Amino acid sequence: MAQLREKNDIKIFILYLMRHVGYPLDFSNINDIVLQDGIVNYFDFAECFAELIDAKNIEELTEGEETLYAITEQGKSVSDSLQSDLMMMIREKSLKSALRLLDFKKKGLASKYTWEPLPDGRYLFNCRITERKADIMNVTLTVDNKKMLDRMLYNFDNKPETVYRGLLSVLTGEINYLL
Repeated sequence: MAQLREKNDIKIFILYLMRHVGYPLDFSNINDIVLQDGIVNYFDFAECFAELIDAKNIEELTEGEETLYAITEQGKSVSDSLQSDLMMMIREKSLKSALRLLDFKKKGLASKYTWEPLPDGRYLFNCRITERKADIMNVTLTVDNKKMLDRMLYNFDNKPETVYRGLLSVLTGEINYLL
């Protein structure tokens, strides 16, 4: 998917996601939902996010010891009036990814992986997802080469919720085109 490079497009993208998530988020979650599909790089995100706060399109809220950020009425107006400038496919795909990721985190799910080289040159890859510290997925695969292992590490590290949902879909027969 194409990466956004223009600052105005990045700002509109951030506002669009925050507008449609619909509730305040901490910086870490905003960072995760904006960066997860590779449409925006971290440095551009951080710069544009700070400018959105300065322009009063995003406001900082304090709840106890936690700092949250919410889109302001002005930011909503900007998002609504300018969102057509962004490609619809980018907006929709990113919003779906953002909502999945936030749902994953809200449920208390965590992911981790390990890998080790085998004597025959292959690799053992284990990926786990836990919900409230109990395994809901624990998969171990033998991988033929380092390139494939690196792809698996990258995908699981960046989108564990997608791996989990994909595995469930294949095992339950909801996705049969692979079989």
